[in-house]
Amino acid sequence: MSKNNELTHEDVKKIVSSYMNEEHVEMVERAYHFAAVAHADQHRKSGEAYIIHPIQVAGILANLHMDPETVCAGYMHDIVEDTGATLDDIRELFGPTIAMIVDGDTKISKIHYKSNKEQMAETHRKLLLAMSKDIRVMIVKLADRLHNMRTLQHLRPDKQRRIANETLEIYAPIADRLGISTIKWELEDLSLRYLNPQQYYRIVHLMNSRRDQRVEYINRAIIDVKKAISDLELGPNVEIYGRPKHIYSVYRKMVTQHKQFEQIYDLLAIRVVVDSIKDCYAVLGAVHTNWKPMPGRFKDYIAMPKANGYQSLHTTVIGPEGRLLEIQIRTHDMHEVAEYGVAAHWAYKEGKTNGIKQTQDSKKLNVVKEILELQSESQGTDEFLQGIQSDVFADKVYAFTPKGDVIEMPKGAGPLDMAYQIHTEVGNHTTGAKVNGRIVPLNYEIKNGDIVDILTSSSSAGPSRDWLDLVFTRRARNKIRQFFRAHDHDKNVESGRQIIASQLREAGYDPNELMTTEKNNQIADQMHYKTADDMFAAVGFGDVPPIGVRNRFTADIRKKEADDKQRAAQKAVLEDHQTFENKNANNPRKFAKSSEGVVVEGVDNLLTRLSHCCSPVPGDEIVGYITKGRGVSVHRADCPNVKAAEKNGERLVSVFWANPAGDKTNYNADIEVEGYNRNGLLNDVLRSINNNTRFLTSVNGKVDHNKMATISATIGVRNSQHLQLILDSLKNIPDVYVVKRVIR
Repeated sequence: MSKNNELTHEDVKKIVSSYMNEEHVEMVERAYHFAAVAHADQHRKSGEAYIIHPIQVAGILANLHMDPETVCAGYMHDIVEDTGATLDDIRELFGPTIAMIVDGDTKISKIHYKSNKEQMAETHRKLLLAMSKDIRVMIVKLADRLHNMRTLQHLRPDKQRRIANETLEIYAPIADRLGISTIKWELEDLSLRYLNPQQYYRIVHLMNSRRDQRVEYINRAIIDVKKAISDLELGPNVEIYGRPKHIYSVYRKMVTQHKQFEQIYDLLAIRVVVDSIKDCYAVLGAVHTNWKPMPGRFKDYIAMPKANGYQSLHTTVIGPEGRLLEIQIRTHDMHEVAEYGVAAHWAYKEGKTNGIKQTQDSKKLNVVKEILELQSESQGTDEFLQGIQSDVFADKVYAFTPKGDVIEMPKGAGPLDMAYQIHTEVGNHTTGAKVNGRIVPLNYEIKNGDIVDILTSSSSAGPSRDWLDLVFTRRARNKIRQFFRAHDHDKNVESGRQIIASQLREAGYDPNELMTTEKNNQIADQMHYKTADDMFAAVGFGDVPPIGVRNRFTADIRKKEADDKQRAAQKAVLEDHQTFENKNANNPRKFAKSSEGVVVEGVDNLLTRLSHCCSPVPGDEIVGYITKGRGVSVHRADCPNVKAAEKNGERLVSVFWANPAGDKTNYNADIEVEGYNRNGLLNDVLRSINNNTRFLTSVNGKVDHNKMATISATIGVRNSQHLQLILDSLKNIPDVYVVKRVIR
């Protein structure tokens, strides 16, 4: 499918009809009509009919030749989340398998979480666990994310960056680990386009600038390769063609290897696809006979496949005209796996039968095993997701055991990490390690190709607490902690109880009144522990900060005290306000002015303060609400804290600017500038600010891994018009993409 061509349902039906039987085509047809009715009258941010999105997702899945259940789930993946239809409806009409896939791809939106970040974390956790039960859940999600990335231009810039960053950190690595390179590369390229547009378009321009020369060279090289292998009698199915280099891979090489575009030589590449493994090595011999190979640039992924099942021979040679040329050699089956990864193993069988071609190869689905292990060993959602990113999706190294078995680990892992990956008991009884026949310290960093011999002893007492500082993977760290939790469980439970009791006494509460059996179990359940003893053991072991547990025990009491205090403060102010209204019913209204230039109607001698969260300035629409013991807090009318206060039933009071033009020159305003981190960007921003105001209270900056700079500043302004003048000036700086006023 062309990345830019929008499919219709008839296009999708034509694709699935080419490899499905009539019964399954009819099921796909029913799924489309069900989705079309459910999404009727709904539209996307672009303004187009919503059903277009499910059609494109189903089309991506159909082009992967996915089974009927997966294509149907592609049509219906948003139904439960965005329409009145339920999982029970899908289960009744289409069966439990499709309902399970749709459920796995449905966001957790019915549950209230403290923050959007927490909700996103729980959604990703749910998705990953559903993927571990059925890999098709993730294949549908990747197709969904791919089409969302293709249409990302219709969202706000901040949403574009958030979604692109999430795609680059989570979904592209998942596509890579599942071997679906055809989706992985496009996700990475699209993410770079929104995260670092300047570099993206620069690389596109550089790649296009000499495209004709490169194509001409590749065509000549293909002719030479055909001549080199002409005597091998490989048969008519040999394919030789140029391989396009992806924009993100060029960008990564420029960043990680500190190279300029002109120094990246493998922009030129040829792929040779043959019938058998024997033919692969025959082609390799012919290539090396005709051109000298570059030392250290040959990789045999056939003998030692990648964890996602990828197999191929890679070699870089000094090709025609003395230019470096990369050549990849693989079989047709290997090419299918390289392009579609695990999706190739779920692809519908040829011949329009009812079967599905699945794999039982645990190595190809090793990622599923890793996810399940991390889930069982992690204490919470954050730890689980951090483990996924650091252990599962990180760059890998491959080491050998003395028996020749290959062990895959995250780059940076050491002997203890490898020991715990082999087996928990091997890790617990490790006494040392040999690498390539030599004794090495336990903090040694394993490199590709190392032969690692883990030395163990049955008489070993177990791991040392010092090992927590020596291991690299979260999995090994969790295993060590589990050992000490089990070993010292009773002691940790008692220690945890004493710590919480001491915390409560220090805060002025009676532990005997609060730490009842019922309350202990209630708090443990809130914190997702099976028993109260498990919660206290976590406190005693140091996994959980005791102050957080103490606050849960006292939450009800503190809420009641705060509510009583708030009601008393509101009553006092409102009584003053009512008294003023009664006294001045027939007189012109009077106002009490504060030192901040704000007046509160009807109340004298009342403390007022400008809120630091939204920093209102003269000219802003403002409102006040009564705080606990601190008078009236003045906020911008659009401040989320005001809306939250109103929602919670807190009484707002009318406040006004005494002089909307401002009667002083340094009202604080918080601003944020985002742009490409070029040389001199910060100087240009500061120069622009200093040209328009004499007051710069603070400035902070940070740069992410994509060279996007975020500069935060607090400046002094006279009023909202003065602030807008400064914002407009900043927007004119080259390489600045976003300038905005922020609420802290």
